Amino acid sequence: MNGLREHLEDYLRLRRSLGHQMAEAAWLLPDFVAFMDGRGQSTVTIQALLAWVRFREDEVVTTVSPRRVTAVRGFARYLSGIDPDTEIPPLGLMPYRRRWRPPFLYSDTEITALIAAAEAIEPPLRAATYRTLLGLLAASGLRIGEAISLDGADIDWAQGVLLIRESKFDKSRLVPLHDSVIRALREYDILRRGTTPRPKDPAFFISRTRRRLIYAVVRSTFRQLVTAAGIGADAPHPPRLHDLRHTFAVRTLLHWYRTGDNVQAKIPSLSTYLGHREPAHTYLYLSAAPELLALAAARREGIGKAARS
Repeated sequence: MNGLREHLEDYLRLRRSLGHQMAEAAWLLPDFVAFMDGRGQSTVTIQALLAWVRFREDEVVTTVSPRRVTAVRGFARYLSGIDPDTEIPPLGLMPYRRRWRPPFLYSDTEITALIAAAEAIEPPLRAATYRTLLGLLAASGLRIGEAISLDGADIDWAQGVLLIRESKFDKSRLVPLHDSVIRALREYDILRRGTTPRPKDPAFFISRTRRRLIYAVVRSTFRQLVTAAGIGADAPHPPRLHDLRHTFAVRTLLHWYRTGDNVQAKIPSLSTYLGHREPAHTYLYLSAAPELLALAAARREGIGKAARS
């Protein structure tokens, strides 16, 4: 284990012992440490931090960028007592900039092609890991960080429910799954246990090193699979992992509109299911698809006519 990784584990353990949840830092910082390790750098500097942010966010400053800086700033303050050459990023180094880009909405054919591309990678356990992970994201709308943070003990096989622990906004929630999704998770669990009987982490999704998947590796592998599947070649923006979550939400809303459900009454349940802080964030998905906007407008117009008559 390299020095930074060791220090990170000590840092997270210390902060948690003081009552801090550290959910977001535990998601972001291992990726930063892996980036530093790839550069052969063991001392945190502002230049290295900014290089990591640019690399992970394709040269575009997003709302995630300042959170990355905040996570590293806390870690750097801890490291400064160990390595005096550590540079602590100043407050306001990277201000929030609200940038919204239209999501890439996957079709059934594209999701099938993406999973088929995952099935073709080697070795078989790695193929099963990515096939199952991508299938879970598409079928549940989980954030990628929530999926790779799952432990085996977080799955209630009898009830068909996932426990998502202290995710974004330090919120935990229960996520019920369709029987077909539970069956796919069970098949992967059996294969994983037979292939890797003694993983080094309690993680459900494991890497070839028998440890929890790292976001940086998952993101890179996902891009390779998208290219191999020929998805989004003509899209204005490349498909992202998070767009599977957008697709799930949009499809759910479309289904409700098409079947005549009371969408306004059901939005809070979708908001809870997705782990949004408030239903207003879920309403943003209405702008993600022209058909969804048209259905919402038609529903609103119909309600207005009924009220005037």
